[in-house]
Order: sequence, then structure tokens, then C-alpha cells
Amino acid sequence: MLTSKQRAQLRALANNEDTIVHIGKGGITENIVKQAQDALKARELIKCRVLENSMLSAREACDEMARLTNAEPVQVIGTRFVLYKTNKEKPGIQLVK
Repeated sequence: MLTSKQRAQLRALANNEDTIVHIGKGGITENIVKQAQDALKARELIKCRVLENSMLSAREACDEMARLTNAEPVQVIGTRFVLYKTNKEKPGIQLVK
């Protein structure tokens, strides 16, 4: 579980991240989950976007994607959300204590 300081650190880092995963009217599919898992393994921190034609809100999508990828939800703003998952094999982001 992330502390408030760690969430703040990750939110700041996410500002520089491009949106990696786009969730459209098909919702969260197996391919979307695989794309998110691959991105989390490579980057640890990803930004996702729920497109206007999706039936999900960003909060719903964030919660579901976090559950399906075993990631930590960091932030939801508008149609975008940020997820974080430590890569235990090759950690890249050093979180504050």
C-alpha cells in the first residue's frame, strides 16, 4: 500500500508520462489488460485514458485495471488515471519512505 508521500511522488512523475493505454467502448478487454501489464513491467508507472465512447468512468476503469493487473491506483483526474506496480526483477522508481 502506498503512503501519501509516495502517491505525491508518483503523481509528480506521472505528469511527464504519455498516455499508454486507451479504453474505448469495448471496455477493459483481455488485450487492454495485457497491454497494461506489459507497460507496468517495463515502466512501473503508466497513465491510462478512458475514451468518450466508453461505458466506464475513469474511477471504475482505474479500480478494475488495478485489480486485474495487481497495481496500485495512484490518481484519477477527468478521463485519465495512473497506475503503479513495482517491477521486483528490475526496480526503476525509488519511492520515498
